[in-house]
Amino acid sequence: EVQLVETGGGLVQTGGSLRLSCAASGFTFEDVAIAWFRQAPGKEREGVSCISYHDGDTYYRDSVRGRFTISGDTAKKTVFLQMNSLKPEDTAVYYCAVSLSLVAGIGPADAYDYWGQGTQVTVSS
Repeated sequence: EVQLVETGGGLVQTGGSLRLSCAASGFTFEDVAIAWFRQAPGKEREGVSCISYHDGDTYYRDSVRGRFTISGDTAKKTVFLQMNSLKPEDTAVYYCAVSLSLVAGIGPADAYDYWGQGTQVTVSS
């Protein structure tokens, strides 16, 4: 059974940092893509960043590039999202997701097969 458990969310002031963790089980870190999505109230879920275990590349949406860094620890089967210089517009529930078919890029939400329960990130102004 695939499980994804996100931790690390919280309340932080503008300019602060948080590191999200996604602990994975039930699959191997081979030929999969693992991404972070977020969803703010009243908005659609959007892809934030992805790490591909097909081509080894990482991908970011434009609004977070240079501020967020995705990384993975295959031994611990955990993916991290280091978020620096946080802004109020980063406030959302952040979800970890895994795609068994996506090869490159972040892709749409419906390309992902399994999702975590989400963790709240709130950035105060």
